[in-house]
Amino acid sequence: MIFIGTQVKSIDWQYNTGFEINMLFMAAWYHLKSALTEDLVFRGAILFIVIQRLGVQKGLLISSIVFGAYHWFSYGLIENGQLVPLFYVLVVTGLSGYVWGQSFVYTKSIAMPLGFHLGWNLTSSLFYESQPYGELLFRAQSIAELTEWNRFYFALFDGIAPSLITLAFVYYFHFAENTKKLDRTKKSEL
Repeated sequence: MIFIGTQVKSIDWQYNTGFEINMLFMAAWYHLKSALTEDLVFRGAILFIVIQRLGVQKGLLISSIVFGAYHWFSYGLIENGQLVPLFYVLVVTGLSGYVWGQSFVYTKSIAMPLGFHLGWNLTSSLFYESQPYGELLFRAQSIAELTEWNRFYFALFDGIAPSLITLAFVYYFHFAENTKKLDRTKKSEL
């Protein structure tokens, strides 16, 4: 997504000359604690409990909505009360929560969703502004202005595409694992 964004917006990246390797380790530690906490709460507890009580699909939906709404507060958006950013964050982070929840359901482990979550947060912090760590390796020097509608469509694509690509990977992973199990079952029956 960073590559596509660079092409669409004609971003000129400049290496962050103030970068020090210890900053990367501090950012990784910070994002690990953050992602682990969120995954234990939203996938490990909420999703697990709701699935036990209401089933997988309702569990995924509820956990995803709560995960999306949580980001209103963690991004500091709730104070301004603007509906469009609130809706956008709910959809984008909620969809990520759904995908990561689906990987939890398929693998019965928190490892894969945690890996996706940590990978996304840490990679984003290498290029984009993020608190408390951001633009660790690169800073955008120039960005082409997009029309209002192009900004809207790109923001929608940029927010949703990573989750859809990850979901395709998760479905493929699940399908491949089930195919292997089916093949092993057929071979053992022979």
